[in-house]
Amino acid sequence: MSGKVCSSNSLIQARRTVEELRVEASMERINISIAAAQLVQYCQEHSRSDPLLTGIAASSNPFKDKKTCVLL
Repeated sequence: MSGKVCSSNSLIQARRTVEELRVEASMERINISIAAAQLVQYCQEHSRSDPLLTGIAASSNPFKDKKTCVLL
């Protein structure tokens, strides 16, 4: 009896895998060079507002210590 249960579970799993592969195969993909060009264009258009490139002003940085530590 357990042989039938095992084979039916593997059949269900195989059907799920086939369905997932069908979905993935039907997805429309774009050319990698087009995607790379779009990514470069986006980065260039938004470079002025990117804090990794321009930095964060000390007055608006929430992670900067407000007080300095003084040792006596």
